[in-house]
Amino acid sequence: MSFDLKKDGKRLLVICVAAVIMAGNIKTFVRAGDLYPGGATGLTILLQRIFEMFLHIEVPYSLINIVLNAIPIYIGFRYIGKKFTLYSCIMILLTGFLTDIMPSYVVTYDTLLISIFGGMINGFAISACLLANATTGGTDFIAIYFSDKKGVDSFNLILGLNIVILAVAGILFGWDKALYSIIFQYSSTQVLHILYKKYQKKTLFIVTNRPQEVCQIITEVSHHGATILDGEGYYEGKERSIVYSVVSSAECKEVIRSVKTVDEGAFINAVRTEELTGRFYQKPAE
Repeated sequence: MSFDLKKDGKRLLVICVAAVIMAGNIKTFVRAGDLYPGGATGLTILLQRIFEMFLHIEVPYSLINIVLNAIPIYIGFRYIGKKFTLYSCIMILLTGFLTDIMPSYVVTYDTLLISIFGGMINGFAISACLLANATTGGTDFIAIYFSDKKGVDSFNLILGLNIVILAVAGILFGWDKALYSIIFQYSSTQVLHILYKKYQKKTLFIVTNRPQEVCQIITEVSHHGATILDGEGYYEGKERSIVYSVVSSAECKEVIRSVKTVDEGAFINAVRTEELTGRFYQKPAE
């Protein structure tokens, strides 16, 4: 497990900023709205409230959160990546510590505004963490594990699992907050889909006169292969080659830029891929 001072320093900085945003969001929007964000965070808050209401015990956020993350951390260390899990542990510990020491602050008492904007901030913090090749812990570990294994975006599946947590919260503490929490979670997931595109895919159709060079550049940039198809231009009646390839959405822009350096006149159509079966290279987490 090697470390690069510049690269890992930037990664650590992003994780620290994400932890501050996550903790600040919990102590402002989430606390003010009595919401349950889903995942380990939501389950931690739910358990805190159960202890307070039924046992009259105040348990620190960080203690419950660390216990809940024990199994997901093992999954991350065993199956995803050691460095990935290390930085995720830093995120989990820092978020828990900051949540315990930061004072609460109310931005608004409007529960709908809290649900929408709190969810968006939550999604931004999770996305920043994932882009830094780490996670906020809990169900995110499970989502990434299944995404790596199945090659599909599994965060919608986690949204479904979170609804179970929210159902328990609804039974114990009232359905209005639980239903608003679903809006919070939905907003968070949508922001995550917009900002984090590693498990989303795009199909490229590239009409070019230099197919071999285009295939080579796609492989160099994305480590994905390509297929050369024969075609004929309708307007000029000339033979043209079509390069067909599937890349992740996160790599798409870089691939297109690189193809343009090889063939400035290439005609490129990028189409969102809904489902893919077969071998697809996924860069492993460190």
